[in-house]
Amino acid sequence: MKQFLITAAGVFAGLMIFLVGVPFILVSMALSATAPEPAPARTVLTLDLRDPLTDQSPHNPLAGLGRNSVSVMSIIEGLRRAETDERVKALLIRLPEAGLEPGMADELRGAIKHFRAAGKPAFAHSQGLYPAGVITSTYMVGAAADELWMQPGASFQVTGISSEDIFFKRLFDKYGVSAEYEQRHEYKNAVNGFLYSDYTAAHKESQLSWMGSIYATNLGAAAADRGTDAAALRRTIEAGPYLAEDALRLKLVDRLGQVREIEQALLKRAGDGAELMDFDDYADGRRGRAVRGASTIAVIEAEGPIITGRDRGSNPFTGGSTIYSDEVAEAIAKATRAASVKAIVFRVNSPGGSDTASEQILDAIRQAKAAKKPVVVSMGTYGASGGYWIASEASAIVAQPSTLTGSIGVFGGKFAVGEALARYGVDLRQTTVGAPYAGAFSMGQTFTPQQRAAFGGWMDRIYEEFVARVAKGRNLPVDRVREIARGRVWTGAQAKQLGLVDEVGGFYTAVDRAKALAGITGEVTLRRMNTGDSAMESLQKALGVSAASARTLAAAAWVFGDPRAQSLLEQAAQARLRDRGALVLAPMPLP
Repeated sequence: MKQFLITAAGVFAGLMIFLVGVPFILVSMALSATAPEPAPARTVLTLDLRDPLTDQSPHNPLAGLGRNSVSVMSIIEGLRRAETDERVKALLIRLPEAGLEPGMADELRGAIKHFRAAGKPAFAHSQGLYPAGVITSTYMVGAAADELWMQPGASFQVTGISSEDIFFKRLFDKYGVSAEYEQRHEYKNAVNGFLYSDYTAAHKESQLSWMGSIYATNLGAAAADRGTDAAALRRTIEAGPYLAEDALRLKLVDRLGQVREIEQALLKRAGDGAELMDFDDYADGRRGRAVRGASTIAVIEAEGPIITGRDRGSNPFTGGSTIYSDEVAEAIAKATRAASVKAIVFRVNSPGGSDTASEQILDAIRQAKAAKKPVVVSMGTYGASGGYWIASEASAIVAQPSTLTGSIGVFGGKFAVGEALARYGVDLRQTTVGAPYAGAFSMGQTFTPQQRAAFGGWMDRIYEEFVARVAKGRNLPVDRVREIARGRVWTGAQAKQLGLVDEVGGFYTAVDRAKALAGITGEVTLRRMNTGDSAMESLQKALGVSAASARTLAAAAWVFGDPRAQSLLEQAAQARLRDRGALVLAPMPLP
């Protein structure tokens, strides 16, 4: 009887998951996939930058169910469409209290200025600016608006940029941990915190250099947008911090007011009957449409650390950012084969990763160029180390002035914890068959001199291969690349002077560059060509069922009678037809 009750309970639980959980997932997908509410005739868009920001939207269609972030790419594309949307009359930007990532801030500033150039006002509102992150980047975005408002009594603590690093060397020494790392070369400081108890001279030099460059870029842009002198602005902010009232007196902001007051001001400016609309609601589902007769430029996106393989969908609801070399290489190959595609814009936001994964992606770029299809890289906040490796032989590289790029170098190694564990009665013993190097990465002992020499030689070869690719791709002498490499990080503005990037600008600058290289005049259609799972495949992975079972579960949504779920299935069917080359002339009728 006990076993029967356990079995019955298991069956009941399974039925509940099927009857409640699966419909919930399907209806949630439907809610996210159905067309958004139309914008009011007079709309003021509200863009909230306090939400977490990523560079790119996830490619997994289920990721939206478990995330609350917004992407910079969706913002700049949404603003570009809003410029020609007669219903959109103005833009309200809610600034975060902490610093924005510098490259993201550059991209947002450019999009706001382009929106204003279309004759539409943009106001920004701050409830306080505090010394966390690159706060000058947040101020720069606010300064790009027609009017920058601040809540009365709020803090204006924009006085500079600060960075803090943790060093573990003394802790490791105390507990018997040995950090066994090799770096190529002195500026490749990602593991310095494990090796030293303070900054090395090279580490400090590099950090001051890129931080100073970003600081100058932020203040120069803010001063230009506010019609003042950069040196004067610097003196003023460095004399802070201030309260909002002081910031107004010093002309660091334009007006003081509560959120409701700036909303009322913009609604009044937009005209009778104007309404506020969340930017996400406006942007969702309003992707750029194909321009009849226009040439196509493929857009391929890559964000996060670079690794080999493909996404196996271990957690399809998170939308985590990782660059899988198989998937990106396949996407580039797909764009290369597509007859309608005349050029490729490769959006990269990566601090680096595997050299072999990076080489796989770079090889795909070489093949596209060999097929006479220009590849222009557009860098986000990061395009460094492996992120620069994959860009090094592109037809052109476009970076923001505050992009962190370069870092042409390599590091690797291990932690030896045998002594630390022995102090607590834990002993590590190793058995090795073959050459002594087979046991080089044992966690119980440090490298032997022979192992370190062999490992160091391998690191030297990887470094020289990296240098050779940069020299070839950038048409620079190898000796010159060695001078500016050595693992050093540069900003986009610095990299332009060094010849590591071709142009300073954002995504649409890269699109213009791709048009020029491909000999395209007039309008273009931007077509995203990232490979990835469909909604059905993602559901299959999420539920751990076969493709046939996933289709059966999806069909159940129709039986449940939810019109939004039916809408989802109809949209999925249309998308599948288009993916196979069919021309869907009009949407299928909805109930």
